[in-house]
Amino acid sequence: MAALRIATGTGNWFSALALGVTLLKCLLIPTYHSTDFEVHRNWLAVTHSLPISQWYYEATSEWTLDYPPFFAWFEYVLSHIAKYFDQEMLNIHNLNYCSSKTLLFQRFSVIFTDVLFVYAVHDPDIHFQYNGFLFGLMLLSIARLFQKRHMEGAFLFAVLLHFKHIYLYVAPAYGVYLLRSYCFTANKPDGSIRWNSFSFVRVISLGLVVFLVSAVSLGPFLALNQLPQVFSRLFPFKRGLCHAYWAPNFWALYNALDKVLSVIGLKLKLLDPNKIPKASMTSGLVQQFQHTVLPSVTPLATLICTLIAILPSVFCLWFKPQGPRGFLRCLILCALSSFMFGWHVHEKAILLAILPMSLLSVGKAGDASVFLILTTTGHYSLFPLLFTAPELPIKILLMLLFTIYSISSLKTLFRKEKHLFNWMETFYLLGLGPLEVCCEFVFPFTSWKLKYPFIPLLLTSVYCAVGITYAWFKLYVSVLTDPPVGKTKKQ
Repeated sequence: MAALRIATGTGNWFSALALGVTLLKCLLIPTYHSTDFEVHRNWLAVTHSLPISQWYYEATSEWTLDYPPFFAWFEYVLSHIAKYFDQEMLNIHNLNYCSSKTLLFQRFSVIFTDVLFVYAVHDPDIHFQYNGFLFGLMLLSIARLFQKRHMEGAFLFAVLLHFKHIYLYVAPAYGVYLLRSYCFTANKPDGSIRWNSFSFVRVISLGLVVFLVSAVSLGPFLALNQLPQVFSRLFPFKRGLCHAYWAPNFWALYNALDKVLSVIGLKLKLLDPNKIPKASMTSGLVQQFQHTVLPSVTPLATLICTLIAILPSVFCLWFKPQGPRGFLRCLILCALSSFMFGWHVHEKAILLAILPMSLLSVGKAGDASVFLILTTTGHYSLFPLLFTAPELPIKILLMLLFTIYSISSLKTLFRKEKHLFNWMETFYLLGLGPLEVCCEFVFPFTSWKLKYPFIPLLLTSVYCAVGITYAWFKLYVSVLTDPPVGKTKKQ
């Protein structure tokens, strides 16, 4: 992890860590694989077997291609290597195909592409979404902005967007920071901009970078008159408010409150059981549903909530300049706000905030505290994704090792601070232990397992949503109260 590398040293230590993580991933090759295994196997088959004109129309599998074109081309390149492992994995009609050679190819392709992840000083995993090299691109773009290599940073982020559009979450931070720090060529001593230093040449240069990357990505589909079809795949609003598992955000709390109110309403006979919609929100399925008591949420409502949530951070980035560190804080808050209020948020999207937060955590104790709360809660919220028995001891052990090491390293870095957590934060984090015992070791042996199978997921989502909401709020308070560069709070 980047923060711990900075906190504890570089060189041989980092090389040994990277090698150790790679070996660990190799050991985990035979373990459980998620739905994303079939998703990416199908995308390999689609891009390999069909002409480009059919990529975003093919629907033999329910796991249709719904990533931007650069990722489609990435799958296309991989497919020409995959054919030497097992040609059958590239057959579109071989749904849910999983041979041992296919499994090895999928695992090793992720491990290999994580080279970029390691280069960008990151801590990779072996999820089938190829998140490693994508996060590597994001961290490289952040690094280039810290190095004042703005055009390179803009280029890398534009490329990243056309690999995976979830990074739109943090696009406002990039846009505002680049406009302020690059397009205005001079600042006043107090950090405010000189309006007569605005450079149209730099604006045009940035626009040209974004345009050229977009042209390379979307141009072929524009020529085929398929852009509406591509965008319909990228933004599937019919999938419903929540993903298959509740992301621990505001809507998890909203859903839980609606569930509690509906139960109370039934007990008090205030609601008609025949008029209550099926509680698909707790079924673990991807589908639309209607709330029972509270108003149902629309995509437009989530967009408005998200924009309102990110506006203060963007405002601070423009009017309270804090240099690249201010950009990083805004980026994290944009990611967290989108996670908190977005439509159909994937639970794994919390990593988009956790990973850059690790860079911020080594700057001051307050940020370290936010990072530890966010990473501990966010990582635990992913436990339901690994639900088979063999993975139970692995995920618990790995999280304990990571959490203990993170806390001890940051405590060493901020040794002058008496505590990184207050009593309330400590109590909350320790509560994850009893929650895990309840969900994994107690609930399966109760009579509620058959009648209320969603309870462990409900408890996990709601409990983690509290912690992530708290971390979001605490970071926001810090951003809003910190003075601009060159000023102190006394001034």
